[in-house]
Amino acid sequence: MCEGAKTEPNYFKSFPIDHKKFKVIIVGEGRNTDSLVEETIKLKEKAKRENKPYNQVWCVFDRDSFPVRNFNRAIQLARSNKIRVAYSNEAFEIWYLLHFEYFITAMSRTQYRKKLEPLLGHKYMKNSKTMYSELLNRQQSAIRNSKKLLSEYKPVNPVENNPSTTVFKLVEELNKRIRTV
Repeated sequence: MCEGAKTEPNYFKSFPIDHKKFKVIIVGEGRNTDSLVEETIKLKEKAKRENKPYNQVWCVFDRDSFPVRNFNRAIQLARSNKIRVAYSNEAFEIWYLLHFEYFITAMSRTQYRKKLEPLLGHKYMKNSKTMYSELLNRQQSAIRNSKKLLSEYKPVNPVENNPSTTVFKLVEELNKRIRTV
């Protein structure tokens, strides 16, 4: 489940998943961190009650301007319910930016956009349906840069580690399910 209604779902829905072998459901909720995790728990429990449990359940959300307690609580609540988390501090766009370069400077949402546009070579559109394909040839760099960035923080404290992202973990899982030709 994704916090964003379009940006994150559009990106993740673009992965060429082998739907004959894997059932991947991507839902964009447009909810805050707490309610997103709570809704994900409900969906997970419903699937289990219907004897259709999921192999993996993920929540994707940003730090944004949510209160510290909400962000930390959401991560803890998800983990205590065996839900994996792909968070970004401060915004999902950090994941896009890490496709191009490694950096460790905190930025606001608007600063990400200004930094992304010259790298993309066009105006950044938040709900773009083409970001996956535009960035695909740089995806391994983003994974490497994300891991390196996270390793800079000792101990890891998601709410304070700005910038940081664990989106690479979900990307690696989805890559295992890509349709091969």
